[in-house]
Amino acid sequence: MLPPEPTAVNNGFAALIKNRGFMLLWIGQLISQLADKVFFVLMIALLKLYLPSNEIDGDARFYLYMAFTLPAMLFGSAGGVIVDRVPKKLIMVGSDVVRGLFMILIPFLPRQFGILLFFTFGISTVTQFFAPAEQASIPLLVRKEGLMAANALFSSTMMAALIIGNAVATPMLNWFETFNKGFGKELVVGCLYLISAMIMMPIQFREHRHIDKTAPAINPWAEFVLGLRYLKQNRLVWNAMLQIVTLYCVFAALIELAIGMAARLHLAPEEFSSFVAAAGVGMVIGAAILGHSGHRLHHKPLPLIGFLIMAFSLGLFIFIDNQPLALGLCIFLGVGAAFVNVPMQTLIQQQTPSEMHGKVFGFQNHAINIALTAPLLITTKLVNAFGLSAVLLGMSIAVAAIGMWTWQNTRRVLQDVI
Repeated sequence: MLPPEPTAVNNGFAALIKNRGFMLLWIGQLISQLADKVFFVLMIALLKLYLPSNEIDGDARFYLYMAFTLPAMLFGSAGGVIVDRVPKKLIMVGSDVVRGLFMILIPFLPRQFGILLFFTFGISTVTQFFAPAEQASIPLLVRKEGLMAANALFSSTMMAALIIGNAVATPMLNWFETFNKGFGKELVVGCLYLISAMIMMPIQFREHRHIDKTAPAINPWAEFVLGLRYLKQNRLVWNAMLQIVTLYCVFAALIELAIGMAARLHLAPEEFSSFVAAAGVGMVIGAAILGHSGHRLHHKPLPLIGFLIMAFSLGLFIFIDNQPLALGLCIFLGVGAAFVNVPMQTLIQQQTPSEMHGKVFGFQNHAINIALTAPLLITTKLVNAFGLSAVLLGMSIAVAAIGMWTWQNTRRVLQDVI
């Protein structure tokens, strides 16, 4: 699947555990991602302190969602431009410190809805700089032959943070509130960000940054165009990114499909999250397989296998009529998703020069943020118009077709490279 790379003496997770810098980065980003998930739950919970109860279910929640999601669409690529110009450690540690201080400051300000929107927008904006810096840091700490295992570990912990964060957010916030009435909830989220910053402080990056004093100031638009031009010229990276974005489109649509599955199985509407969580567990399992045995599987068409697994799972959902089978199928779908995400993320890191990491990963995060929003709205309309079974069948065919098409493109590019 991937172009030939040097053989590692010690592959898999065992080599990563011995890499102190990588382990600090991994633990730091895990705590930071956990804080992100709890932060969103906290913002929704705080609405009752900032607005009358009769206004919470109206436009207020919509405005809060917009304040949380708009920065991802507006500043996703801009964050990548900054990452290529500023030391990555400074960006990650600095963004954690800023988010932590913002959270601690919230309870000391007036309880006005505009202030809550401002801090939600500000913290979400800072997050757009952390994400591409994190992705660009992995190749600086891990040798090329260890990138498959590193990305597998990051993918699995990302899903673990999503599952655990949403599961423990409310109980954890309520528990801390009992110790410190008034600002216990904000304090715990702020401390999570600050702990993440302290953990990453000792990391030493091998960044070779040539400082040209005659270089012009940062022009975000020109840097963005430069990144797009690079992606257009490097078809291998472009195909890999296209597959990752397609994967996130499927996961975004899965949320609406899971709601429909819950209704079909006569479950409570809120129980749809169990299907999404099961897919996350599948991604963790798939990432563990690749992390442990990826060096023996790198020559296999892993993304094609992953897309076919996902297409097969989506098609089988039409015939499922009990919850245990549906959860098992979601786990199987998640394994297929890991087979797409991990090797393609590894390929992007291997094939992208270090001076382009920020721009490429910034553009990738920008595209993923859009991919996580648009399909959710489209799927809702399609399910209402054609029914759940028809949409599942259509998505199954589309995912299989996209997988085969992108694999054929990748094969042609690899033949040109070799």
